[in-house]
Amino acid sequence: MEETTHDLHTKYEPHPDAQQLTGHDGRGVDYEPHPKHSLQISAEHETIIKSITSLYSGSCSEKDLSVYSEKAIYDDPLSYCDTRYKIAGQWYGLPEVFSKLETKKIEVVKDTPTDIVFKLRQEYTPKVLNTPKEVDSLVSLSLDDSGKVRYHKDMWNSKDYSHAGIGKLIKNLNGDHLPKITQPPASL
Repeated sequence: MEETTHDLHTKYEPHPDAQQLTGHDGRGVDYEPHPKHSLQISAEHETIIKSITSLYSGSCSEKDLSVYSEKAIYDDPLSYCDTRYKIAGQWYGLPEVFSKLETKKIEVVKDTPTDIVFKLRQEYTPKVLNTPKEVDSLVSLSLDDSGKVRYHKDMWNSKDYSHAGIGKLIKNLNGDHLPKITQPPASL
C-alpha cells in the first residue's frame, strides 16, 4: 500500500532537538556551522548533501533533484511541497529571485542510515537589493529504504514551526502554485 502525503508527514517529519544537536557547552542553540566539528559520513550521504547544497546554490539540475523520492516533502517556514515536482518548483524559483546563491559552510551534526541533519550557512543576494545576506539554518533529511530523501525540513530559527493557521495557508499556496510559475521539467 502506497503512503499518502499525510502518512509521510506524520511518520517522517523530522523534529530535531536543536539544543542537543547545536548547543555547545550548554550555551543555547547555535545554527552557525563549524565544519571542523562535522561528522564523518558515508559516500552515499555525502552525495545527497552535495546535491542538496547545489540546489541551495541555484543548480536546479535533474541530477541534483533525483536525490528526492517522487513522493517527498519539502518543508520550510515559507513553503510546503508534497511531491518532487513541487519541490523542483521551489528550487527553480531561486535563480529568478536571487542574483547569487552560495553555500558558505556546512556541519553534519547527525548521521544515521535514515536521517541526516546538518547546519547550513547560505548567502543570498537578491536581484532587487543586490545586498548579500547570510542565513544559518538546520536542515533535516529523512531517507527512505532506497536512500532517497522523503522529507526535507529546513528550520531557520531555534523553534520548530507548526503547520496550522495562516502560516499553513501561505506555505501550501507557495508549494502548490510556484511550480506553475517556475515550470520545472515535467519529467521530475
